[in-house]
Amino acid sequence: MSLIRITKQFTFEMAHVLKGYDGPCRNIHGHSYVLYVTTIGEPVRDRESPKRGMVLDYGDLKNIVKENIVDEFDHALVMSEDHDNKLIDELRDKFERIIIVDYQPTNENLLLDFVQRLKRKLPADIKLHNLKLRETATSYSEWFAEDNMED
Repeated sequence: MSLIRITKQFTFEMAHVLKGYDGPCRNIHGHSYVLYVTTIGEPVRDRESPKRGMVLDYGDLKNIVKENIVDEFDHALVMSEDHDNKLIDELRDKFERIIIVDYQPTNENLLLDFVQRLKRKLPADIKLHNLKLRETATSYSEWFAEDNMED
């Protein structure tokens, strides 16, 4: 058995706000995010398969990530449910893409959310190896399956 890792890069624009944070990120602000998704699996060996030699068709990976992450989060404002309901309602009245999450929307927590979304959608024979979420040119978070064996 030969395991191969494949990686695809995605970009999206998103704003967030960190309630209670003691720095400037307590204000609404945006980032140009870059998400790297790496899967691991064995290349298809079936001579009759149109996917022969592929771990996972990059197009299939693109569709999974686009449908479950990029299409939802691109050009959205992400906020914790801990914000005042009146503020949330006012923002929803004025803007279309407000996402309320049950966590502080730090880069790290967003990454954990994305891991769970992708794990549920990948084919059974393909495993998520790692994700890297770049928030700025110099800052990113990473998740590795080998560090999280209980997940």
